Amino acid sequence: MRRRLTEQSVIFFSILKWFVFATATGAIVGLSTTAFLKILNWSTEFCSYFSYYFLLVPVALFTSALMIKYLAPDAEGHGTEKVIEAIHKNSGKIKPIVVPIKLIATIITLALGGSAGKEGPCAQIGAGLSSIFADLLRLDDHDRRKLVICGISAGFASVFGTPIAGSIFGIEVLFVGSILYEVLLPSFIAGITAYQISYAFGIRYFYHPISFVPVFSEAFFIKVALAGIFFGICSFLLVETLKSGKKVSERLRFWMPLKGLIGGVILVGLTLIFSRQYLGLGLETIQNSLQGGKSVWYAFILKIFFTSITLNFGGSGGIVTPIFFIGATSGTLFAEIMRLDIATFSAIGLVSLLAGAANTPIAASIMAMELFGPKIAPYAAVACVISFLMTGHRSVYPSQVLAAAKSASFHVEIGKELEEVEAKFEPRDKGLIGRGLGIAKTIKKKWRSGE
Repeated sequence: MRRRLTEQSVIFFSILKWFVFATATGAIVGLSTTAFLKILNWSTEFCSYFSYYFLLVPVALFTSALMIKYLAPDAEGHGTEKVIEAIHKNSGKIKPIVVPIKLIATIITLALGGSAGKEGPCAQIGAGLSSIFADLLRLDDHDRRKLVICGISAGFASVFGTPIAGSIFGIEVLFVGSILYEVLLPSFIAGITAYQISYAFGIRYFYHPISFVPVFSEAFFIKVALAGIFFGICSFLLVETLKSGKKVSERLRFWMPLKGLIGGVILVGLTLIFSRQYLGLGLETIQNSLQGGKSVWYAFILKIFFTSITLNFGGSGGIVTPIFFIGATSGTLFAEIMRLDIATFSAIGLVSLLAGAANTPIAASIMAMELFGPKIAPYAAVACVISFLMTGHRSVYPSQVLAAAKSASFHVEIGKELEEVEAKFEPRDKGLIGRGLGIAKTIKKKWRSGE
């Protein structure tokens, strides 16, 4: 009896402790997200008054690369990736200088037209402030790690207005095929608190319930499954393009700020050839797709290239908002080809790309309900899981650790970061693919022998 009471007492005080810590973390991150989003909105509106503001993209990428190279190298790229790396390799320890540099570099990049997102900076700023908070409290490595994960959840929840999906995202994005249940309660508390704080200080979020959802039928369900496969292929294309862009950037033996100038000039040229809609966050295009509007079929491909150039050539920002753009516009293309409702499949595409590219099918499925209402949730969840599987063992966050293989037909090394994982095809003898290959070999032998 005494042992049971001791166990419950310890758990009670642990809950109380993390309720206080997570609430404080959520409040800190909520305030920082509010400040970041307001400054970003003001900067973007100011720059938009000038018709050819995007001609300064080379200056933006040059300045961003210069600041990051000499002041905070950890602020490079799309933010969340560096936080995942810090959690896995450094117990969540993040240098304080990363917070202001990431904020300034991202605002410069986005306001002047760089193609990136706003969640990465909020996650990295939130995680950085959580790390500072943990140091002030003199927490050990284990507790600091938990607090920094709360910072990721709070940042994601407060930037998109999805407290539940944001909370799950923070604990799902660290590993592929596993969730840290130990941090589930603190993540929920931090995410919900950050969202409420940001909302209370005037941040308004996108919510667009999808009214048209067909009655369940086998034919429609098959189309949803096909959509999941298509979005998985789009996720694959995004991840591989980002990898290729990084390789090209590394092969150019130039000073990084000079690479920023080169990347900026390329973006200006592409903008003059195609359209300005691929610059910045691209929120207007996303909303147009979700309202049933059409776009050119190659819109999602161009956004992939714009984003890869921005993030690999000195720009700073997140990756999730571009994922939303790519998902919504690829959903538009799929709907037009299959003659389906554009708004419905743009919404499904938006969350499915997140599930596939970031390996977060649960968070993406919940986000579908928080952004688009409960009617679309069952279809979105199926497409999200299929997209997650189709992307394979790769991610826009290469520091994710593989906790489970996506298929028993592949040999992968569990416990390694995705950038180090090599999936080797090894079909099982009694599996469907193995049996199919066995039958094919038998037929081939008989054909060669003339039987």
